[in-house]
Amino acid sequence: MGNCIGSSARVEATLSSNTPSASEASRFPSKKSNSSVPSSLSIPSYGRKSSSKSLPTPRSESEILYSPNVKSFSFNELKNATRNFRPDSLLGEGGFGCVFKGWIDAQTLTASKPGSGMVIAVKKLKPEGFQGHKEWLTEVNYLGQLRHPNLVKLIGYCIEGDNHLLVYEFMPKGSLENHLFRRGPQPLNWATRIKVAIGAARGLAFLHDAKEQVIYRDFKASNILLDAEFNSKLSDFGLAKAGPTGDRTHVSTQVMGTQGYAAPEYVATGRLTARSDVYSFGVVLLELLSGRCAVDNTKVGIEQNLVDWAKPYSGDKRKLFRIMDTKLEGQYPQKGAYTAANLAWQCLSNEPKLRPKMSEVLTALEQLQSPKGISKLSHTEHRGISSPVAVSPMRHRSPLHMTPSASPLQAYQKSPRGR
Repeated sequence: MGNCIGSSARVEATLSSNTPSASEASRFPSKKSNSSVPSSLSIPSYGRKSSSKSLPTPRSESEILYSPNVKSFSFNELKNATRNFRPDSLLGEGGFGCVFKGWIDAQTLTASKPGSGMVIAVKKLKPEGFQGHKEWLTEVNYLGQLRHPNLVKLIGYCIEGDNHLLVYEFMPKGSLENHLFRRGPQPLNWATRIKVAIGAARGLAFLHDAKEQVIYRDFKASNILLDAEFNSKLSDFGLAKAGPTGDRTHVSTQVMGTQGYAAPEYVATGRLTARSDVYSFGVVLLELLSGRCAVDNTKVGIEQNLVDWAKPYSGDKRKLFRIMDTKLEGQYPQKGAYTAANLAWQCLSNEPKLRPKMSEVLTALEQLQSPKGISKLSHTEHRGISSPVAVSPMRHRSPLHMTPSASPLQAYQKSPRGR
């Protein structure tokens, strides 16, 4: 998957062969949209509890930044926390800027000595980077208020002159993208893949089922971060959008997201709904099953696009092994894998109304994980099964060139490249 992990780049919203791949975390603004960045932002407010029951009110930039849920750090405080942004504190970099490891006191939130206190990840945006002030402010607004076990915790921020920084909880296992597509880490087993999918589904279901719905708009493997126990959390809320209200069925908005993950009807029309996120979830679920990334320009023809490549094998149990990740070495329940694959295809329906709700997706995945569901699926779960073919001819992997993508703190590996 040579280009599965890359730096962020903005490109035109087109599905032509010249469009950069999702491996570069490509975000594509529509030609029709005005790209100007406002100095303030009015977006819905959400209650502090995870249920988000309070009604939204327009929030100005000052109201967002004076939130009691996040700390306003000085630039000097974050310099001290990261040892002056030293190269050996660098976790990763991309088009947005760099992410540094730091330490703060858990009680006072002041800088502490390396190795003591609470570990944090500090995202330092490049002034000319792809994540502008509007996206930065959107992230502070949403993550500064929404609290849920499957959303990454925003601890604070810093804005001084041209310096825009965000401070997050540290996620020791990095991103799902790295575990699926990078050489080196031990391959994720079946149980862990389902656990990751369930956590991510819970995060999306929480956003969608809030009284004032939030559409994530950039669901992808690089934005799913993992803690020490492989619990998944959604990160990077710069593109998040308030869902439709009243009698409205969709939100008309500038087309942005990541090629290969964005729902086709959204790319074509700019009409955004929660079912757009469901489509993106289907792509990630397919990535978890196959070990292949959404778009891989190192391959040719139909194999470049994961959904197009896997489509001929959908709905046929006898062909299921052709899409399964060979790194699983056959250690997965056939019935469970088939159920998960069918769920992915439901999410990927070309007709948005036919896609399940995320709450329904979550229920289906939890049944795969539950003892009752496991017993129904297959008695071979604990001993594993063998794939009829050891290695499919379509499963060749090319060398990886590791570069963290636009997610704020997922890679935890230094990269020589940046934009």
